Amino acid sequence: KFDDVPNGLGAFSKVPALGVCQIILFAGLIEVQVYNDQVNGEPGNYGAGFLGIQSIGIMSPGWTDPEARKKKLNVELANGRLAMVAIIGMFFQD
Repeated sequence: KFDDVPNGLGAFSKVPALGVCQIILFAGLIEVQVYNDQVNGEPGNYGAGFLGIQSIGIMSPGWTDPEARKKKLNVELANGRLAMVAIIGMFFQD
């Protein structure tokens, strides 16, 4: 039953081993098959474009202005850092 699943990190104890293997296998498949190239030698630039739509065949021209691209990358980095701090806060709250 869904009511038997505990809140927070305790819910991980209710995931069966086959489910954990399935999650790891899917993440590994995406890592190896989809996001395996680096564009222009930049770490983290996989050429997937905005929202990853180039990886499904929809083309995006990307950012042509280097200053705008640099600003967008810094914003994305700051948002990622904020998300990491927020999830750690949620872990401690539980």
